[in-house]
This record gives sequence, C-alpha cells and structure tokens, in this order.
Amino acid sequence: MAPWALLSPGVLVRTGHTVLTWGITLVLFLHDTELRQWEEQGELLLPLTFLLLVLGSLLLYLAVSLMDPGYVNVQPQPQEELKEEQTAMVPPAIPLRRCRYCLVLQPLRARHCRECRRCVRRYDHHCPWMENCVGERNHPLFVVYLALQLVVLLWGLYLACLLLVSHLYLVASNTTTWEFISSHRIAYLRQRPSNPFDRGLTRNLAHFFCGWPSGSWETLWAEEEEEGSSPAV
Repeated sequence: MAPWALLSPGVLVRTGHTVLTWGITLVLFLHDTELRQWEEQGELLLPLTFLLLVLGSLLLYLAVSLMDPGYVNVQPQPQEELKEEQTAMVPPAIPLRRCRYCLVLQPLRARHCRECRRCVRRYDHHCPWMENCVGERNHPLFVVYLALQLVVLLWGLYLACLLLVSHLYLVASNTTTWEFISSHRIAYLRQRPSNPFDRGLTRNLAHFFCGWPSGSWETLWAEEEEEGSSPAV
C-alpha cells in the first residue's frame, strides 16, 4: 500500500468516525455521569450494555462502509451471453440499458455512482459519512446501523443533558464538582454553612463567563469570613 493511500477520504472519514465515537464514550465515563456512578457502585449491567451498543454501532458502521454495496460486474462478457442473460432476467418489454460511464449493462434499479465510479444494484444513495454507496447488499445493515446509532445517540444525549444541567447548576452557584461532592473534606468549606464564593446568580455568571468582577478567590473567601464573623446589629 502506498503511503498516500492512508490519506484517502475513506480512511480519513472512517478514522474520524471511530475516534469521535470512542472519544465521546470516554468523556461520558470520565466525567461525573450516571455511567460512571453506576460503574463506581459496582452496577455494571447498564455501563456494559452501553459499551456493547457503541461497539455494535461501530462494527456495523465499518461493515456497511467497507463491504461491496452491490456493484454490477464490470468484466466484459460476450454479446451472445448478455442477450441470453437479458432474456432470462427481464421481460422483453423492459430492455436493459448500458451505462454511459462504465459501459456495463445496468440491471433494473441500478445507477452509476460518480464517487465510487461503479454501477450499483438497487442504488439508494452515496453516503459521504460512510464513504461508500448504499445499495442492494448493504442497505439492510445500513438500516440496522441507523436504528442502533439512534439508541446510542439518545442515551448519550440524555447523559450529556444531565451533565450539562449539573454543570450549569455548579456555575450558577459558583462551585465545582469537587467542592460540591467533597465539601466536608475541604478545609476552607467544611466549617462554613454555605458556599463562601456564591455572590448570587448574576454575579456568578458574569464572573464565570466574563471574568467580572475580578479578584482572587482568597479575597472573596476573606470577605465572606468577615461578614460571617461580624456581630449582627
């Protein structure tokens, strides 16, 4: 194989899909999601099910993208054999036609794909994400892949939404995942009844996204400490 073949569109697309799929899966297991919580609690059924769905989806993707979608045979045949095949397969009222690009005799419902440069039986479409045609042979697997991918995406979307909502709550209260979970073990938090860095929703959001108002965390903590220790009037 020539080195530049590794940079072909098919290789790049399939590599990108594989890396993206496992990258998102890794993020869901590394962050504080239900998958990680189930794994830490020893409840492995749902995490393993999710991994098997991801693996099955990826294998189906590779199968559909690499298999022959149903290419029409391009090997030249004697004219007499072509006429016999036409007579046996198709009624005389429906004559077959020759492809003007590759000059093969096209069966009914076949079409020439300019990207693959081949005629495909029961041509459906050329999928750029697969870098392959969807045709007579791989169309069933393509539909199964879409169904399985939908399950994985909906599950992943549900987990991602939970992760997003939890982090929006942390941002709105000016805390972190570590501080939220381990506040009883953190010296500057365990003896405080509330979060010393919380300045209200508006100021918390302004500081998180815009860096305003500026100031060190030590200053904010000291101000809260002084307010907490000052006697009530």
